[in-house]
Amino acid sequence: MDATAAAYIGAGLACLGMLGAAIGVGIIFGNFLSGAMRNPSAAPSQFGNLIFGFAVTEALGIFSLLIAILLLFVVPK
Repeated sequence: MDATAAAYIGAGLACLGMLGAAIGVGIIFGNFLSGAMRNPSAAPSQFGNLIFGFAVTEALGIFSLLIAILLLFVVPK
């Protein structure tokens, strides 16, 4: 296998991290909405945790995108 094919395969595998981030964001917001509907008075106090979880999850997705871009454009061929 040549280096170009390996870089494309690696970039495709790195993009799976973005799929995981999308699933994670859906789970985070879904659980927050479920909890807010059960106890609306506690929802404002948990909003900071929601934003922190969203930011961490999205950062991991952006990191996997960065790895994919580095594999495609920086790895010598």
